[in-house]
Amino acid sequence: MKTKYFMLALLAIATTGLAACENTFHGAGRDIENAGENVQEAVPPK
Repeated sequence: MKTKYFMLALLAIATTGLAACENTFHGAGRDIENAGENVQEAVPPK
């Protein structure tokens, strides 16, 4: 019985961790894209 609760708790922790990572990577992608756009705007055209 303890093993069942342990596995359930482990699954809940893993699910929460993966959901948090998805949001973090999604936000980082947006930040990198915005930084690239700012660099392109700052560099004068040739």
